[in-house]
Amino acid sequence: MSVKVFDTSEVQALLSAAANLGSPAGDARAKQIVHRLLSDLFKAIDDLAITPDEIWAGVNYFNKLGQDGEAALLAAGLGLEKYLDVRMDAEDRAAEIEGGTPRTIEGPLYVAGAPLRDGVSKIDLDADADAGPLVIHGTVTGPDGQPVAGAVIECWHANSKGFYSHFDPTGAQSPFNLRGAVRTDAQGKYEFRTLMPVGYGCPPQGATQQLLDALARHGNRPAHVHFFVTSEQHRKLTTQINIEGDPLIWDDFAYATREDLIPHVVEKTGGASLGLKADEYKAIEFDIQLIPLTQGKDNQVVNRPRVSAAA
Repeated sequence: MSVKVFDTSEVQALLSAAANLGSPAGDARAKQIVHRLLSDLFKAIDDLAITPDEIWAGVNYFNKLGQDGEAALLAAGLGLEKYLDVRMDAEDRAAEIEGGTPRTIEGPLYVAGAPLRDGVSKIDLDADADAGPLVIHGTVTGPDGQPVAGAVIECWHANSKGFYSHFDPTGAQSPFNLRGAVRTDAQGKYEFRTLMPVGYGCPPQGATQQLLDALARHGNRPAHVHFFVTSEQHRKLTTQINIEGDPLIWDDFAYATREDLIPHVVEKTGGASLGLKADEYKAIEFDIQLIPLTQGKDNQVVNRPRVSAAA
């Protein structure tokens, strides 16, 4: 038999006490958030008749999630990070801010400290027999179409095994392999010389995949390349492009695909003169349009824990 106790004075008093609402001490915003989230959880237990066994299975799951270091990965896989983008898109529409390259999720695998170079950066530091050469290039402009000189573009992506440097469980990659940063030239141009990435899957024995299995969902992403773009007069852009032709483009477990972020892949020759591993290579032109600061402030900077390293 299912009972309902959420609306009783006993439970409401318990929620108030747990969030310490009766005390002027503490962080008022933290109290507000904890009270609301705890109330929603208690209400769900009532409404769904969640059993003690299920509650403790959940508690133990969060222990595993922390041990595996996958909380940020799960945030992407459950659509939480995508939802934040949806809200920011809506805020822009409400403020009548239009244009600009679409944002999409950052993901959990950024590392600060990549070497910054002017104009062009060759970021494939390690040999990779299974990946062909790739050049990603483009122009950074403002909404008026004028080039943005001095913008900093950070780029990071996986190798042909689906692993990122600094997070590679095989330990095979050099620090900052397939990671770099470029400052645009006077014409707003930038270029990364690299290798073609592939998609990746969640660690098969990890907490994220454990929950996805229970939901009958896969934990795979299409091949993609991440970018941060910053400029003193413009808002920070967090985005990524998918590699055209990947079968998972519209079946990304992290919901990061956007129509305008699937640039065309072009076959080219002349890679030897660029220092690439082969004369034949693939090229992607990815032009980036930035949005000016909002009332002199960058409202796109998200404060979250990130890995950093010295180049």
